[in-house]
Amino acid sequence: METTETPTSGPAKPESSILTEETGEHVYTASQWQLMWWQFRKHKAAMIAVVVLGVMYFLALMAEPFAVYGPTQRFPRLESTAPTRIRFFDETGQFRGPFIYGLERSIDPETIRVTFVEDMSKIYPIRFFAEGTPYKLLGLFPMNLRLVGTDPDGPPIFLFGSDRLGRDLYSRTLYGSRISLFIGFGGVFLTFFFGITLGGIAGYLGGTVDEVIMRIIDFMVSIPQIPLWMGLAAAVPRDWPVIRTYFAITIILSIVGWGGLARAVRGKLLSLREEDYVMAARVYGARPRRLIFKYLLPNFMSYLLVSVTISIPFMILGETALSFLGLGIQPPAVSWGTLLRDAQQLTVVAQRPWQMIPGAFVVVAVLMFNFIGDGLRDAADPYARI
Repeated sequence: METTETPTSGPAKPESSILTEETGEHVYTASQWQLMWWQFRKHKAAMIAVVVLGVMYFLALMAEPFAVYGPTQRFPRLESTAPTRIRFFDETGQFRGPFIYGLERSIDPETIRVTFVEDMSKIYPIRFFAEGTPYKLLGLFPMNLRLVGTDPDGPPIFLFGSDRLGRDLYSRTLYGSRISLFIGFGGVFLTFFFGITLGGIAGYLGGTVDEVIMRIIDFMVSIPQIPLWMGLAAAVPRDWPVIRTYFAITIILSIVGWGGLARAVRGKLLSLREEDYVMAARVYGARPRRLIFKYLLPNFMSYLLVSVTISIPFMILGETALSFLGLGIQPPAVSWGTLLRDAQQLTVVAQRPWQMIPGAFVVVAVLMFNFIGDGLRDAADPYARI
């Protein structure tokens, strides 16, 4: 009598692993980071935010090939031009692929304003990977290819319009994202260094050391933030190079922001330093530095991760505010704050609203970081929800 074997799609799993998956016991054998990741994946807004921020940081790093022009390249007689309309069909309805019409400069006789009218007799196709102004990719590799462009005799492509000096706002927004996005990481690093170190010392040692550190924090918190920002930023020399000014702004934002984190770390350590495992480590001769960084801080690492995602948008908004007030990054350097400073006149809002587009990037970046913070907050206690 013949016997039939049931085909299998792959190697058989051990009985113990099958039992674990069916009963959900893998939750109790997983590490803390695995539990947080499983819970974090369920937060759809946070996962979307990770993708959006990943794209934004990628474009910031690779701004040269994705930008149409250089950040300071000017186009005379094309100042304050509205965003270019990209078309696929000409006026007769024939498909021509992506193209733009020529532009003619004219003056409105009623408002005495310079306007630009499309010349439909001149068609300029949009080229992909077109040759443009030379640059160095990542500061190392000489290149001249841009993602999009037109023929040398064609008009420029202003995806976000041009500013009052005839510079491409889209390209300047990409270049400006480098400072505005990455200043958050530098500021958060210094904020966490001061906050965790001083807060950990105050919470673990207590006594006179705790009193001195907390009184310093109370004094700093009592000072209004914007006047403090303005006072510190005004001390930065105007003739400093861009890199030095960048680090100065980072330090200014860090000086203002570490007090709240130090308070939180101090409160956590005060409640954890009397736990049995800490007392046992102290009896076995563990030094204070090892106790703080090896045993105490990892117990509320989830809180610190959430605090990072909240601090980064705070740094972004701080740099934007300082640059908007003229106390931060100075031209010819480009950041989202310097771009918004050009849009603070009422005439810009009424007549050239496209110059406010960089503000939308600030809003999106801050929202995405807040969504990630919400996801990490929900994943901080995964046992309660899995």
